[in-house]
Amino acid sequence: MGATTPRWRVAIVDDHERSRVALRGAIAAAGGAVAGEALLCADAVPLIERTTPDVAIFAVGLPDGDGIEAASHAIARTACPVVLFTSHTDVPLVARAREAGVMAYLLKPLRPAELGPALDLAIARFAENRQLRQTLEGRKYIERAKGALMARFGLTEEEAFRRLRRAAMDSRKPMVEIAKALLVSESLAHDLPTR
Repeated sequence: MGATTPRWRVAIVDDHERSRVALRGAIAAAGGAVAGEALLCADAVPLIERTTPDVAIFAVGLPDGDGIEAASHAIARTACPVVLFTSHTDVPLVARAREAGVMAYLLKPLRPAELGPALDLAIARFAENRQLRQTLEGRKYIERAKGALMARFGLTEEEAFRRLRRAAMDSRKPMVEIAKALLVSESLAHDLPTR
């Protein structure tokens, strides 16, 4: 019988054995797999970097520090979505979790039926946020490239956009790649010494 791909691979960062057992069971029952476990904040990022899970579940209180702060570092360094696992529901904690980039919340004691939807939601939201950031970053490059074309050739904004679009179509590359290349060449042209 062939092995099936798990629904998601999950890293668990929690020092309470009972919580980890409950999470392991719920993850397996929902068709997922545990990628690895850590008991300390200090071990969270190395665990995620080593195991490359689809999502990580962090407890708030960990022996060596604040789980929300550790989650924030993990999100920034590993681009892994994080779900918070806690018995606390106070407004300041939820606000801190949101600011840290936490994508979903699971309450202790764990209700196994809530785990799957929370993990699916966290992964989907994280992907949407990442795509939105890339789209906005791409638009900034395109706007800067249009500005460079307008300044260099005295084009209108629409003419500059058409040139970028035509270059993208002719080269079969995304417009953002053309914009980046144009900005690099503009930068090089300005940096070359004049005689």
